[in-house]
Amino acid sequence: MTEQILDAAELLFSRHGLYGVTLKDVAGHVGVHHTLLNYYFNDKQTLFDAVMARRAPVTSGLRMQALDDYEVSCGGRPTLEGALHAFLDTDLDLYIQGGENWKNYGALSALASTTPYGAELMDRHFDPVVLRLIDLLKKAMPDCAEEDIFWGYHFVTGALMLTLARTGRIDRLSGGLCRSDDYDAVKARMARFMAAGFRALCARKGQGRTR
Repeated sequence: MTEQILDAAELLFSRHGLYGVTLKDVAGHVGVHHTLLNYYFNDKQTLFDAVMARRAPVTSGLRMQALDDYEVSCGGRPTLEGALHAFLDTDLDLYIQGGENWKNYGALSALASTTPYGAELMDRHFDPVVLRLIDLLKKAMPDCAEEDIFWGYHFVTGALMLTLARTGRIDRLSGGLCRSDDYDAVKARMARFMAAGFRALCARKGQGRTR
């Protein structure tokens, strides 16, 4: 029953956010009386936190392992593209292979990341893996200003969150040429695009080499 409740809440929160969903809404989606939800969760906030926390260790752990493995494989000399592929592709693979529930979680994460409370949860669950990526990016760009590396990550995560949101906007703009749920197409392009952005940030200050 707990998994059913979490799945239903995940779907509803991903569409309407924390404040657009009630426990009655979740109960109705599951097909039970709302008082049953109080047996498992004290209130809506507790349920929301549980939804966010359920999949976070999976995606964070897989990306951490991918980044560690990449650093070993490159002999401690990471490239921009290599580090970004390890971070981004590992996460995108989850949404490609994980089915609709994982896609709902991605959309929820995208929505939550734009609110103060959701951002606190993102800090709690994902800071270690993000800082691991930052560490590799610093090694790949030893002459780049630290602030530009953090701004570069800010832009990377913005693009990733927009992708996970699956808004359908690119579908309409492109007349169907591109689809917001085509994560394979995103995976084929995002790391390369972001690496060029990092290089441009460094180049604007005349900063030197990147590997």
